[in-house]
Amino acid sequence: MPRAGQVKSSGERLSDRIAIGVLTRTFSPELIDEVLASTGRVQQRSRLLPSRVVVYFVLAMCLFFGQGYEEVLRLLTQGLPGQRRWEGAWRVPTSAAIWKARARVGVEPFRALFDRVCRPVATADTAGAFYRRWRLVAVDGTTFDIPDTDSNVDHFGRPGSARGDGRAAYPQARMAVLVECGTHAVFAAAIGPLATHERVLTLDLLPALSPGMLLLADRGFPGYDLWQAARATGADLLWRTRTSSRLPVDAQLPDGSYLSSIASTADHYRRQHAITVRVVEYTIDGSDTVYRLITTILDHAAAPAEDLAALYAQRWEVESTLDELKTHQGGPGMILRSQHPLGVEQELYGLLLSHHAIRTLMHHAAASVEHDPDRMSFTRTLNIVRRQITAQAAFSPQQTRPRDHHNPG
Repeated sequence: MPRAGQVKSSGERLSDRIAIGVLTRTFSPELIDEVLASTGRVQQRSRLLPSRVVVYFVLAMCLFFGQGYEEVLRLLTQGLPGQRRWEGAWRVPTSAAIWKARARVGVEPFRALFDRVCRPVATADTAGAFYRRWRLVAVDGTTFDIPDTDSNVDHFGRPGSARGDGRAAYPQARMAVLVECGTHAVFAAAIGPLATHERVLTLDLLPALSPGMLLLADRGFPGYDLWQAARATGADLLWRTRTSSRLPVDAQLPDGSYLSSIASTADHYRRQHAITVRVVEYTIDGSDTVYRLITTILDHAAAPAEDLAALYAQRWEVESTLDELKTHQGGPGMILRSQHPLGVEQELYGLLLSHHAIRTLMHHAAASVEHDPDRMSFTRTLNIVRRQITAQAAFSPQQTRPRDHHNPG
């Protein structure tokens, strides 16, 4: 008699036929296999939870943050036992077994999968994604609460608190991201301890920039070294800077902007190695706040000051993207599940990958009706994807080699 989870006629495991809807369309089984092979994470023997299934499980886990491990796996397999070709019932692995499977696969396949798949998705026809010849992208950072374990505290650190003991309830991981403003697609990410400033993490994101992009950033980012490094990618920059920054007027331009220069702290007064920037200053009706932007676009005719002031508002799209990740996918008061640092990083990449799958789906849907993907409901799409996952059971993410029918094992 075949063991639970096996079928005499084909040798497939029930767990091999987990269906994950939009996730398996975005991250094909062949791609998962390539990534597992390239990172050396293909299982060496037959298991109840093969490596490919574990990858898909982590992605699905990041769509069902309110559910436990075993319940997520039940959601992925609930329609399968009714298929007549299956003999016996599949036994849902315990939480401990699932945790061990996650640890076996590790974080490397998820990093590699992110690098392979997560790219800007807008085309020239995507509404709101471009300004003239520039693709609009933005950078920002955030933190995630993680379980209060010794290993998480040692690796990531814990923020201070106004409470009497000066300790916050949870340690936190820090993440910086690059986001395509028009689609909310995250196309670069860096994860580190809480003590690592987001400007430092941003250095790891810069290889994802390229000529033809216009990078927006808030006033927490400007600095000579980071500006130099970002400018060297060939992308153009539009960053807000503090009004207290010393920016002498070198040349007034017809649109009200002016040319100035920035220098390193060590060279601030001599300015021998200063970089020329263009400065745009403006206020918003009803507010006395002065906004000061610096940009690498020195030609006022190529991008008038009024346009740049309006474009800077697109930076809020990265804030909206982080809200989608933390509040809508994760839920209010989200705390990650993982008890160990590598699991935290794996979970964060799973969160980013599942978000990318949803946003890619939204972009395709919007393009089919010439609609701005920015104006579609992320929450409604997320709910559709969740329902789809639990309703499908016809796709096998792993093709196993048929066993000898005379020796079912």
